Amino acid sequence: MNRKVALTPPSAKPADSEKITINIGFVDLGQIDLLVAEGFYGNRTDFIRTAIRNQLGTHADAVKQVVARKMLVLGLQHFNASDLRAVKSAREQLQIRVLGLATIAHDVTPDLALATIASIEVMGALHASAAVKGALAGRIR
Repeated sequence: MNRKVALTPPSAKPADSEKITINIGFVDLGQIDLLVAEGFYGNRTDFIRTAIRNQLGTHADAVKQVVARKMLVLGLQHFNASDLRAVKSAREQLQIRVLGLATIAHDVTPDLALATIASIEVMGALHASAAVKGALAGRIR
């Protein structure tokens, strides 16, 4: 059963980005370095971010359609122990679907997470304690 929960904002601001590593060919890297040297971009990272944003813009309609079809929450979704205790009191379980960042607060115990979270699908990043991630491992897609 899907249930909407009044979400509590996280007390500590989560990072607004995730670090990734890519492998890129020498010729492509040389061209990026040339554009940086000529002042088109401040550095390699600026170039790569711009390229990614351009591609996301090109595919924006497809992303919107998939978000709607899969009923994904776009952006940030945060759960703390109080949120999950309310779900437990209602004898319900959450099916969490996020495109962006899902956070489960450190005050959530593995037992509470297991009792209240039926499944988690995150396209982006999931921030939770190692214990909660371990407990939910079979429910994370």
